[in-house]
Amino acid sequence: MFMLSALTSVVNSQRATATALLALFVAIFSGTAMAIEEPKFELLEKDGAFELRRYAPMIVAETFVEGSLGEGSSAGFRAIAGYIFGANRSRNADSNEKIAMTVPVTMDTSAAKIAMTAPVTTERADGRWRMHFVMPAQYTMDTLPVPTDPAVKLREVGAQRIAVRVFSGFVTDDRVRQETVAVLDWMKQRGLEAAAPPQLARYNPPWSIPFLRRNEMLVPVR
Repeated sequence: MFMLSALTSVVNSQRATATALLALFVAIFSGTAMAIEEPKFELLEKDGAFELRRYAPMIVAETFVEGSLGEGSSAGFRAIAGYIFGANRSRNADSNEKIAMTVPVTMDTSAAKIAMTAPVTTERADGRWRMHFVMPAQYTMDTLPVPTDPAVKLREVGAQRIAVRVFSGFVTDDRVRQETVAVLDWMKQRGLEAAAPPQLARYNPPWSIPFLRRNEMLVPVR
């Protein structure tokens, strides 16, 4: 019940974070058409809307922020979006560097401290929120520019398996409960154990037509 309650709080707080999300998506999707990178994974199993994936190792830029989920999300977005849009120092020159954005936007409000495989993540840990973006695969720890904001850190995340439930439409309280139960039941049928709480991932800007939206419930597998 705590797990579902935590996810419900994400949905209830979306109004508070709408401005930050809209600004982020405008920055990502505006201008000329461009390919948006997603984290690399191998599809291990597909069963209708359910999938089991193995994600490759990745690097994330993360920050810890205080306050409510809405306040933390806004502060986290500003800090890490600032990093990828130029608040950094190139390792090869005395200048900054713009880093391409990736999708999806993913939120997790539990107290688990296990790294997620999403480009943008909020996670409750030690009374604070942890938010991170996944860095484009072309980079290594030696080639990523250095954050100029001391609150933003770079971290490597190892390979991991993720159980996924894909769905479209608006993300409502009832829909979050429904999709969470669905993916956990699917895992139980296969003897898969969760390594961290469910995560809500969204791939589209807020103005997208509901039935064309791609959302996912993600559960890291032990």
